[in-house]
Amino acid sequence: MKYQFIEQHKHEFPIVVMCQVLAVAESGFYAWRKRPICQRQREDAQIAQEIRQVFSSHQGRYGSPRIHKQLHDQGRAIARKRVARLMREADLSARRKRRRMMTTKRDKTHPVAPNLLNREFTASSPNKKWVTDITYIPTTHGWLYLAVILDLYSRMVVGWSMSGSCDEKLVERALAQALARRRPHAGLLHHSDRGSQYTSQAYQACLVQSGIQASMSRKGNCWDNAAMESFFGTLKEECVGEIIYSSHDEARLALFTYMEVYYNRVRRHSTLGYVSPLQYERMGN
Repeated sequence: MKYQFIEQHKHEFPIVVMCQVLAVAESGFYAWRKRPICQRQREDAQIAQEIRQVFSSHQGRYGSPRIHKQLHDQGRAIARKRVARLMREADLSARRKRRRMMTTKRDKTHPVAPNLLNREFTASSPNKKWVTDITYIPTTHGWLYLAVILDLYSRMVVGWSMSGSCDEKLVERALAQALARRRPHAGLLHHSDRGSQYTSQAYQACLVQSGIQASMSRKGNCWDNAAMESFFGTLKEECVGEIIYSSHDEARLALFTYMEVYYNRVRRHSTLGYVSPLQYERMGN
């Protein structure tokens, strides 16, 4: 350890002075430098290569916590701090989330529901609490709007819809898909913002017909739907980034692949103990 310290700080302090302070022979330090690479360094090099492979396979979406969990599941016993250090040394860092703009606007003539969710973003089993919202994706042919429904139990995307129009039909299709896919029992809590798409008569009638209880965020309070905000931030960073898709069809394919193939089935979720939503639901059965 003393020799390593001297090596790391040789450009800051004279080697002879550090050897005197640390009570080691200068000749011993130079002899150490000529030795073959130590076992620790060889292990670091091998682990760094494995980290690069995981980082690359997830297209730069994983930071040290998720990479550490994946290496652990692959049988590599290693401390998370070591993974973080090797990632810093290799200049590997996960993409950062960006803020999201508002896509819904309230119609004051529509009634609103109380905030029954009350920021309780956990559920004891599937189909107890769903959250939903709309975001937008830039393309050269204009915005592509995306409505998503998440199950708070597993953070799984259970319904989604895409369109060039941010209207009631967009959210109705997402809800129809979620209902057909999950077939929830009566009593499910459905949380959204107060946007006119969600407060529309047709949408609310569908909720009532399905035995679903509506909950809505308070006026202008994005934190009341923080789970959706987090999901869209992740999607924007990991799927879109700085890309401007050349068409709506290109964006649709990328979003479908991200949500259905990668996010639901592969991506490790920090809230779920770093397993994917699908794996989490299977563990609960």
